[in-house]
Amino acid sequence: MPRRMRPDLWVLIALLIGALIAIPLGSILFVGFGPSSQPDSGIWAHLVSTVLWDYLSNTLLLMVGVGIGTVLLGASTAWLVTMYRFPGRSILSWALLLPLAVPGYILAFVITDQLEYAGTVQSALRAWFGWSSARDYYFPEIRSLGGAAIVLSLVLYPYVYLLARASFIEQGTALFEAGRCLGKGALSAFLTVALPLARPAIVVGASLALMETLNEYGTIDFFAVPTLAAGIFDVWLNMDRVRGAAQLASMLAAFALCLVALERISRKGRRFHDTTRRGRPPLTPTSLTGPSKIVASIWCALPVLLGFVLPALVLARYAIEFYAKTLDADYLDFVINSVFLAAWAALLTTAIGVALAYGVRLSSSRPVKSLAEFATIGYAIPGAVLAVGIVAPLGHIDRALDFIATQIFGMSSVGLLLSGTVVSLIVGYTVRFMALGYRTMDAGLARITPAIEGAARTLGASPSRSFAEVHFPLLRPSVSTAALLVFVDTMKELPLTLILRPFNYETLATFVYRYASDELLEECALGALTIVAAGIVPVILMSRAVASMRNIRR
Repeated sequence: MPRRMRPDLWVLIALLIGALIAIPLGSILFVGFGPSSQPDSGIWAHLVSTVLWDYLSNTLLLMVGVGIGTVLLGASTAWLVTMYRFPGRSILSWALLLPLAVPGYILAFVITDQLEYAGTVQSALRAWFGWSSARDYYFPEIRSLGGAAIVLSLVLYPYVYLLARASFIEQGTALFEAGRCLGKGALSAFLTVALPLARPAIVVGASLALMETLNEYGTIDFFAVPTLAAGIFDVWLNMDRVRGAAQLASMLAAFALCLVALERISRKGRRFHDTTRRGRPPLTPTSLTGPSKIVASIWCALPVLLGFVLPALVLARYAIEFYAKTLDADYLDFVINSVFLAAWAALLTTAIGVALAYGVRLSSSRPVKSLAEFATIGYAIPGAVLAVGIVAPLGHIDRALDFIATQIFGMSSVGLLLSGTVVSLIVGYTVRFMALGYRTMDAGLARITPAIEGAARTLGASPSRSFAEVHFPLLRPSVSTAALLVFVDTMKELPLTLILRPFNYETLATFVYRYASDELLEECALGALTIVAAGIVPVILMSRAVASMRNIRR
């Protein structure tokens, strides 16, 4: 039998994993549009006649705003720190990644706390100018669609910055200097030479930011912006209409899949290649002089100050002042819950990712690889959507187990063993972050030459023994990286946790969201600071990756 069709155990494992992870996505469509015995079949018509178009328009406008904001901030700052020297550049080159450690809902709470009527900024303005009430002056409303777009742009632009900077470093200076020799100014050379070469990387970064925007719930709920994500929570939890929530989830999933498709289409047939790889001079930034260096420093420092320094300082001050109240609110229990869930999610996601990637490597079959790629689509699907798709199949399994226990074994009802428990949360996290486990393992395996595998097989080693004694030791750095990324992302995940958590079960994310939504930011500041501190770890890893790329170019 040909190698690519051989029914190896690892290939069968990869096929089984891909099929199981596909179940929640199919479940969304079945619950939303399949046959239903529930009396909420008319919910779709009600949504169309009332709020659906508001959900759609606000979702689109928010995506446009975040798309513009992240591309503008990410691409411009990446270009400045890559090509020029100015005061603070050495610090800003890695500090520009720090806002990625701050979840959007935490920055939303802090920004609102500082900019609302009773906040620090407006209170200072009234004191300085002698204003007595809001009627004496105009101040933009932060809790709005525009405010949500600004907040999300500040925490998501590092996706564009990271990939754009890597692309600029890879380009070197040859083509840029060629453009300058042809009479183009610095801005013209950037727009006509460097930017087109970096466009694929910028598109990928922007698409990642927009996927996170679709997944965002805490910020839009706190700012009272009715989007599709907010609609899923409202229809499901407030109206108790699972079918309507599944229909909205299908639309939100379609948005996410369209982003993936558009990102690929935008690059297909429009690839820009740098053919000057050999003999390129090392990248040597140009020193800015006069007002331009001050402008560059301010422009690059502004997103860091607003997106990381401000929330970190505010949360640190509140955490020091109100740590006793946070501890009294069972903070340590929430930390234990979060670490427990994140550890299990990291363990399962990494283990499954290893099995999936190794099965694909052994098979080399297009159907197996396609199924594995489909299994990673959970990262592009918002958490609220996945929650809808996970509840239904787990509920069916619970009912089947209860039937077996009561009717076959004569036992009493076993209740909910999967849905409504921490098991459903761990399953949700695993599906959501499978892309991190699989793609990290796939990249790690790609660095292992097939000759090593062939040598092991020549010596009589089975695929399992070859994996245990050859591949896994070489994969340990990739395994550690994947586990760490999944751990941190699980600590921050809010929408999926809010829907799937057991009754009266809190994590750091739900604790911070619940308290801050009740205008009690001070009492949950220590929890928010803990989440931010955990998020710094992958930022350090990404900063090192970019730094190593620059060293290689030199």
